[in-house]
Amino acid sequence: MLAFLKHKFRNWAFRRTLETGTVVLNQRRIYILPTRQGFGFALVLVLMLLGDINYNLSLGYVLTFLLATASGMSMLYAFRNMAQLEIHAGHVASVFSGEQAHFVFHFNNPGTLVRYQIHLHDDSGHRSVFDLPAQHSTPVRLAIPATKRGWLDSGRLTLYTEFPLGLFHAWSYIHFDVRCLVYPKPAAAQPLPTIANQDGKGKVLGAGDEDFYGLRNYVAGDALPRIAWKALAREQGLQVKQFSAYQGQELWLDWLLLPNIASERKLELLTRWVLDADAQNLLYGLRLPNIEIAPQHSTAHRAECLRTLALFGAANNPDPLPNPSPTSGRGTPLNPLSRLRERVARSAGRGRP
Repeated sequence: MLAFLKHKFRNWAFRRTLETGTVVLNQRRIYILPTRQGFGFALVLVLMLLGDINYNLSLGYVLTFLLATASGMSMLYAFRNMAQLEIHAGHVASVFSGEQAHFVFHFNNPGTLVRYQIHLHDDSGHRSVFDLPAQHSTPVRLAIPATKRGWLDSGRLTLYTEFPLGLFHAWSYIHFDVRCLVYPKPAAAQPLPTIANQDGKGKVLGAGDEDFYGLRNYVAGDALPRIAWKALAREQGLQVKQFSAYQGQELWLDWLLLPNIASERKLELLTRWVLDADAQNLLYGLRLPNIEIAPQHSTAHRAECLRTLALFGAANNPDPLPNPSPTSGRGTPLNPLSRLRERVARSAGRGRP
């Protein structure tokens, strides 16, 4: 019954949608109730007051009202410990399934009071405790286990404090529009597809003069035209430009090359292949049912392949990608020329008598 009432109160108190930007904790967002210690302390004060009245103890009155005043000040300081805090969500790095997703929230204290013993936790009990100096900002990380691939939402978080005496519990709810992308858990080391499975093999990244590949430290004897003068001007040291050229054929990481096993297991194996192909500087592409990513080799290509694997078939994890192209009645995407022809045909039809 108590859990049901708590759930109803949470739904009533937090009727907001997902929040973006900066959230400021004002008096409309902070709730205060006595803790168990607070209720016990109030009961002791009532008994003390009854004894003072019964025995007409003047000093007893002084002590009773002094403790009552201290408890009232404790409620005020519990509120002030959270009031006017500014919060906004930070970047969340993608992780693999089975790892910890670190949600980052930036807290700013614009006031002149130091904020002590502030707790941030979710409904599962994962928490972070921190202090916040006056007129200071700090990032706070909340680690949440990523148990399955797809989008992981931070959920509704509770921010609370019981400073200074633990007699009052002041709290607020926050729910930012921030998610973490969870990649499939990589399988154990597996050999990459061989020539026997497909028409070719991966292009190996070697030294060449075609594409800029990166920078390395200068070694005596390097050609002067290869020196990165802009990096030297930015005080990054003496570095040399590296160029690359791909040799050989392309490597396809194909869903059809895998044995007849569970889909999640296939995704784990493809994830392992993507990581190994990227580590070996191969030019690789990814084929899934109804999805094909052309062979490339770059950090962005690796991220795109892992993202596709993470969201493959995950209907409960909507991916905020652009809307698909307009389609004809048979479901085939219309190219710009086809759309132009249909527009001309409609115009001609409206112009007939």
